[in-house]
Amino acid sequence: MELGLYTFADLGTDPDTGRTMLPSKRMAHLLEEIALADAVGLDVFGIGEHHRADYLASTPAVILAAAAARTKTIRLTSAVTVLSSDDPVRVFQEFTTLDLLSGGRAEIMVGRGSFIESFPLFGHDLDDYDALFTEKLDLLLKLRAAGATGAPVTWHGAHRPALDDIAVHPRPEREIPITIAVGGTPQSVARAGALGLPLAIAIIGGEPRRFAPLVELYREAGRRAGQDPARLKVSINAHGFVGESHQAAADALFPAYAEVMGRLGRERGWPPLSRARFDASTQPAGNLVLGSPDEVAEKILAQHGYFHHDRFMMQSSLGPAPHREVLRSIELFGMRVAPVIRRELGVGRPDVAAVTGGDSAALQEEHGTAS
Repeated sequence: MELGLYTFADLGTDPDTGRTMLPSKRMAHLLEEIALADAVGLDVFGIGEHHRADYLASTPAVILAAAAARTKTIRLTSAVTVLSSDDPVRVFQEFTTLDLLSGGRAEIMVGRGSFIESFPLFGHDLDDYDALFTEKLDLLLKLRAAGATGAPVTWHGAHRPALDDIAVHPRPEREIPITIAVGGTPQSVARAGALGLPLAIAIIGGEPRRFAPLVELYREAGRRAGQDPARLKVSINAHGFVGESHQAAADALFPAYAEVMGRLGRERGWPPLSRARFDASTQPAGNLVLGSPDEVAEKILAQHGYFHHDRFMMQSSLGPAPHREVLRSIELFGMRVAPVIRRELGVGRPDVAAVTGGDSAALQEEHGTAS
């Protein structure tokens, strides 16, 4: 199983000042997080596109390009690109450029988005919500298929000007992976399977096991469409945090998590998040993958028992979570959680803790991430 992190680059309250964090400071922190994730041997880092005051990442490809210059092996993906309101030609060009800059480490995770701000911003009608995504995904896949050879593309749709025998540059040197991200809509899950595209399921509430039927639906849709089962990859994306102990992890994340969920709750009619509800979600059957390294590894492995997924991505850089604690969570995830999971599942990846001697302070200093 591949292990990674993702973030929306939240702009919450700065614990140091009590005010909203400066965008420049948050951006610097974000690049430190990605550099450290690479240094501790994690497989992938994702950045989600949002167009709101409380998130910094409106252009994930630009941030990922900056991260490419500071990293060596970690794969770099959007999480997600809101394809419904974007231009597939520009998405293809941006991520092809990222792929060339990073030595073949770019990926694209596309979705319809959980917020609607990008639709009026780019002049799209929300009544076309699903039609926009379906049409633009079709174009993006055609661009990818033609990209390796530089062949011109001819395409016609209802929501974007046609392409008539036009080549799109730059040319990629490989086929860039494209994943469909969903929040739990069966139709979206089945579409990913029928197309033979990897699937990412975001689990941000409820009991994770209830999503298992969606994974089976995805694989069954792929089988019915004649897709190669080896192409039907599943990623589980969830909120989480790693601490020296369960209590330390919960205490570090709760204030930030409560602020984010409280803000979203006021918009969507959810009740405020109590500490009791938060603590319940950190238990073995809950949605939060949080605790000591052993607890987090145990929870990921337990979920693998019923999802049999190929990738797990944790969103731990939430809201105003203290930067020092976020960096420590990344270290623990890479140096103490990942080796357990790889050993249990027979994945042959170096044990970074063994390579570095587990000296997290030296690791941070070497990679410019000392807090």
